[in-house]
Amino acid sequence: MVSAQLTLTVLMGVFLVGVAAFLSRVEDWRSYTPLVSGGGGGYGDAGATVHREKPAGITRWLTTVDHKDIGILYGTYAVIAFAVGGLMAFGIRMQLIAPTGAVFENGFYNAILTSHGITMLFLFGTPIIAAFSNYFIPLLIGADDMAFPRINAIAFWLLPPGALLIWAGFFLPGMTGAQTAWTMYTPLSVEQANPGVDLMLLGLHLTGVSATMGAINFIATIFTERDDDVNWANLDIFSWTILTQSALILFAFPLLGSAIVMLLLDRNLATTFYAVGEGGGPILWQHLFWFFGHPEVYILVLPPMGIVSYVIPKFSGRKLFGFKFVVYSTLAIGVLSFGVWAHHMFTTGIDPRLRASFMAVSLAIAIPSAVKTFNWITTMWNGRIRLTTPMLFCIGFVANFIIGGVTGVFLASVPVDQILHDTYYVVGHFHYVVMGAIAFAGFAGIYYWFPIFTGRMYQRTLGKAHFWLSMIGTNITFFAMLFLGYLGMPRRYATYDFNNAIAPLDMVTLMHQAASVGAIILLLGQIIFVWNLLQSWLEGPKLEDPDPWDLKETDQHGREFQWHERRITTALADGGEAEEAVTDGGVVSDANDTSSEPRSGGGEVVDEDGSTGAEN
Repeated sequence: MVSAQLTLTVLMGVFLVGVAAFLSRVEDWRSYTPLVSGGGGGYGDAGATVHREKPAGITRWLTTVDHKDIGILYGTYAVIAFAVGGLMAFGIRMQLIAPTGAVFENGFYNAILTSHGITMLFLFGTPIIAAFSNYFIPLLIGADDMAFPRINAIAFWLLPPGALLIWAGFFLPGMTGAQTAWTMYTPLSVEQANPGVDLMLLGLHLTGVSATMGAINFIATIFTERDDDVNWANLDIFSWTILTQSALILFAFPLLGSAIVMLLLDRNLATTFYAVGEGGGPILWQHLFWFFGHPEVYILVLPPMGIVSYVIPKFSGRKLFGFKFVVYSTLAIGVLSFGVWAHHMFTTGIDPRLRASFMAVSLAIAIPSAVKTFNWITTMWNGRIRLTTPMLFCIGFVANFIIGGVTGVFLASVPVDQILHDTYYVVGHFHYVVMGAIAFAGFAGIYYWFPIFTGRMYQRTLGKAHFWLSMIGTNITFFAMLFLGYLGMPRRYATYDFNNAIAPLDMVTLMHQAASVGAIILLLGQIIFVWNLLQSWLEGPKLEDPDPWDLKETDQHGREFQWHERRITTALADGGEAEEAVTDGGVVSDANDTSSEPRSGGGEVVDEDGSTGAEN
């Protein structure tokens, strides 16, 4: 077993060295970037030059170093991972419809429970953020491309083999998926004799290396590649959150990598880093993991906060209220996030004085989050709100984040946490933040920037159906989990036939069934999302209007849409044509009609008397 694992490790190392050697030998990759430095223009100014066209077909996607192409690759990868992780979550909810388990045997349930958490956090959460940041950070700061385009490409191409390793236990013969839960607590993760665990750990290592390379690239890009008129005072809020996130990654992910290496050594070479009664013991893994794990929550949530802070003003008709305080609160969260990790360990018997200090910092970190929330609400207050699909998802983000944040404040209190620790209350709180907030902000970003990265407009009716199904499904599912936590239902159980030993079984069953109904509603919403995304990207009407959201009227026209306008102008000058498209709350775009009919927030034509006509 040990020799097989060492052989696999060596083969993976040889593979990565081979990939690096291949990438280093590809000549003139920078020339694949549409706008190469020379005129300094990221917006298509006259000084920019193009050395040659991008290669066609699959070669383009395998060799590209264009930040926009890599952003699309990240987004495609993240959506696939989201689908896989979502189907795993749906399987979990179907299993828990009945107290004795309805679908899986216990071992397989534990395997998909483990893979669901790791997939959503490492294969969806971080890459979907990288998709937005890769595509738009250079456009927002006026850069030609990322500071290190080749490293940018390598960072992405580490992810697909990482995903295959993480999921390998499910499809390789003689293996099963890792059954450690996403936290991989020792001694379980050390003693579980399953090669799938080793493959999962190696896959996590690759994703960590990818994230670290990306973080270095974003820091270098934002510091050194900004246009002359972009300074720290007028740097956009999304770039601020990406900069803060990248700093957190630099401090957090290498620690996780070190902890994983020690865990692999314990599993395969009989070292004793986490051995019971020797070395650091199991408690060492918890300290190392959560020193990474809690900043990871903010690594995931800060950029979505940046997206919401960026999009809400666009559809409120006013600038972000208290911009400086939103920036300061972002930086404060980044600093404080490294002082709260042990609130996950209040029940491990650590010194009460340490618990008190971690409780204080955990309560304090809620303050900058509340600052952001009040700034979002104040931005919308008395604003000219347009309820487009991106705005609906931003409002849903704020509502869900409030619930997720308030429930987190309770868990920051030592006596409350000791009662609710490892119950479904924690699961509900965490998922309100991850699904109800992070995913909602991701959807807002996808819909808001959809005209830029596709040149088309999505079906607005399907977009709003996606929002309402997601909002209803999220609150039914995760509020039921909060209630299950109050009933005392422990997490990570494949069955719950307790014979009223913990709580009335009928009540527990009803809440699980309610959560499963919510999961079905969520699944329907995501099916609509995927259909709308693919169908609109392939067949949606092309946009001629460079301002599909009417942002110029409220002086909210961002740099990325200025670039989009130049791109459309260039395409039309080359003889391109645009089909008619109705934007979500915008205007009718027609190649032969430059007029703009006034519209309500939902996109309906507004008559002179203020009434709205039927939807198109």
